[in-house]
Amino acid sequence: MTPAGPRKVAARIGALACVGLVLAACSSGGGDPADYPEDDIEVIVPFSAGGPTDTVTRMVADPMGEDLGVQLVVQNIDGAGGTVGAGQAATADPDGYTVLMHHIGMSTAPALYDDLAYDPVADFKPVGLVTEVPMTIIARSDFEPETFEEFVTFVQENADTVTMAHAGEGSASNLCGLLLTDALGVEVTAVPYDGTGPAMTEIVGGQVDFMCDQTTNTTGQITAGEVKAYAVTTPERIDALPDLPTTAEGGQADIEVSVWHGLYVPAETPDEIVTKLTESLQVALADQTVIDQMADLGTAPVSEDQATPEAHAALLDEQLATWGDIIGAGQGG
Repeated sequence: MTPAGPRKVAARIGALACVGLVLAACSSGGGDPADYPEDDIEVIVPFSAGGPTDTVTRMVADPMGEDLGVQLVVQNIDGAGGTVGAGQAATADPDGYTVLMHHIGMSTAPALYDDLAYDPVADFKPVGLVTEVPMTIIARSDFEPETFEEFVTFVQENADTVTMAHAGEGSASNLCGLLLTDALGVEVTAVPYDGTGPAMTEIVGGQVDFMCDQTTNTTGQITAGEVKAYAVTTPERIDALPDLPTTAEGGQADIEVSVWHGLYVPAETPDEIVTKLTESLQVALADQTVIDQMADLGTAPVSEDQATPEAHAALLDEQLATWGDIIGAGQGG
């Protein structure tokens, strides 16, 4: 066999180098951020399908997909108060094709879980806030109290027998329930469920007494008369439920909480990709259909200046400190 000449050897080396570069790009989820997105985007929701966070995600997924020219495919990965799905998102390829939608639980997890597999700040880049959802205090339709004031008295006098549903440790309903019982100075029997959907089913069915949960999960049942509603946990009444008094009106101003939602990507995701996702999120939040859908469920999109990485990061930092203090105090820390 005739030995290859210098030019042929060089050509082969060059070809192999090109193949190597292509393989490296593929293996690292590479591609020019300027061309992003070229494929569908997975949106991890770390809670069960049909719950409040899932509902909010699906509201914005379609208009974001239309703006980006691809589909945003929702993947529900629930468990451990949202930490299972968030952990998977944290270790995903930082190529913009895995996005996380999480709520206030992103700021409470470090105080709740000693062995948390991710750092909410170090392992993620915020994309932007989406909405801030009020909470409602509801009960089975035949629960004895008729007003919020009567509810407060009844729970305080019957704390050893009443039951409170929530969607698992670290869930929004769990956090609101803790705030509620702390303000009332009682301990009640908490009944955890695998998501707010099953919890709501048990409330409607009368198997558990009461729950504190987001309007995105309760407004339909309240207006249909399937549950008894006592109060909303915001300073002002909300348009979707104008007859529902605030906790402050019922003499419990300390019971004030809402649940914010935001989008995240893995920390090493290029800034150019984050910018594209932020801009697309802002387009979705300005969509009239999204505005109307959120209004029907007692919430609204955040303003454009809140749907930014900077505003999102600032709120996350503030909430990490706030809930760290609250949960730490409750655990004797």
